[in-house]
Amino acid sequence: MNSTAETPADRLVLEAVGFSLSALAADARIAIAFSGGVDSSVLLDAAVRVAGASRCFALHVHHGLSAHADAWLAHCEAFARERGVEFAAEHVEVSRDAGVSVEAAARDARYRALDGMCASRGVATLWLAQHADDQAETVLLQLLRGAGLAGLAAMAPEYLPAGASATRVRPLLHLLRAQLEQYASERALHWIDDESNADTRYARNALRHEVTPALAVHFPGFRDALARTAAHAASAQRLLDALAHIDMEEASRDEGRALSHDALLALDDDRALNLMRYWMRALGLVAASSARLGDALRQLREIGAAGEGHGLRIDHAGHALRSYRGLVYWEAGDSSEPADETTLAARAVSELAWQGESIWRLPQWRGTFIFADAGVAPGDPDTIPASVLQRAVLSARSRSGGERMRTSEARNAPSRTLKNLFQERGIPAWKRDVPLLYIGDDLLFVPLLGVNRAALPEQVDEAESRVKIVWREDLLIA
Repeated sequence: MNSTAETPADRLVLEAVGFSLSALAADARIAIAFSGGVDSSVLLDAAVRVAGASRCFALHVHHGLSAHADAWLAHCEAFARERGVEFAAEHVEVSRDAGVSVEAAARDARYRALDGMCASRGVATLWLAQHADDQAETVLLQLLRGAGLAGLAAMAPEYLPAGASATRVRPLLHLLRAQLEQYASERALHWIDDESNADTRYARNALRHEVTPALAVHFPGFRDALARTAAHAASAQRLLDALAHIDMEEASRDEGRALSHDALLALDDDRALNLMRYWMRALGLVAASSARLGDALRQLREIGAAGEGHGLRIDHAGHALRSYRGLVYWEAGDSSEPADETTLAARAVSELAWQGESIWRLPQWRGTFIFADAGVAPGDPDTIPASVLQRAVLSARSRSGGERMRTSEARNAPSRTLKNLFQERGIPAWKRDVPLLYIGDDLLFVPLLGVNRAALPEQVDEAESRVKIVWREDLLIA
């Protein structure tokens, strides 16, 4: 669906949207992040003119930070309906914790909500309305914060964040705010003016209202210059990422969840730090400061490749960097306990009255218990009589610390703590976050360790059918 462009601003906006649309399949649907401000109003209006209303979704996030938030939601829904566009909204809670930037918390909550709405609708493309002024402000903010190349690269025209279902596209990134405002005025669009945009206590607003106007007077082309800086930084970051990918192939262990201590320490400091930053991004962790990463690498070198590193602890954003048996890994939770004593975060208990089911899906654990028919195999220590599973309700529980089990078939053999068994088998801490399978109040099975022989009856019918229990993580399920 095309429209004849009548003015320079009209033509520029429609061409920008058309260019982004041309990269998509003819029937691909597009989600537009729609706040109701002038920028997203222009993007939604132009998307409808170029792609047609039937291909567009308008997605709104209600932060609840303003007294006008409900009115904004109503405005956005009406704006979308007027254009025949399907509309959806989601309310989010924004963290007000001390030390947490409200801007950053709102942004994180917004993107999580947008990604969720895209995923639930099967939409693979999310259009965002940031423009050239936003890009210039982002580069300036990152420069003032002392950011590295990844920060200076600012906002990419198109990218798929780790864990997101929709590719984020910014069709208007090379256009100026003034050009969008001209389009909106010519189209007689009505939009929301968020009062918080005038609050210069926020760093971005201070730049927008007090710094960039002065730059525009003395350096009229500063936006283009900063856009080139972002492009150069992005190019350099891609080269660093390519190098880190090469190093990752050598150092990666356990599908990237850990690094080889030896391989990491074999690199010089610059290259090792580059690998660590790349690895953290791949794991979805918040970027750490240069000082924190430098301290981590220093400590790793001090304990040496042969050291167990139990004393190593670098806390960062809800995780702790640890070293164990030649591997370096991030352990969830800012615990003060050593890695092999970690108490893992509790999950909701799940229960099952087993009646011969072959699988028991546990979404909160991202995995599945499989109950495989093993026939009549009384001598197999990894199987149990089917009647045991029907003795009481099965439950999957988190570790709470101090659990014990007996892996030996000998009745007089002592039970041992799960901690000791995990250590003995060299199972690293990040793999120990597994569901414990109970039958009634008795621990029956522990993934990676096996059956608790103490939970089995002393006398069994050797002719009884037996079951083999297996735990499979989602990634391993066919």
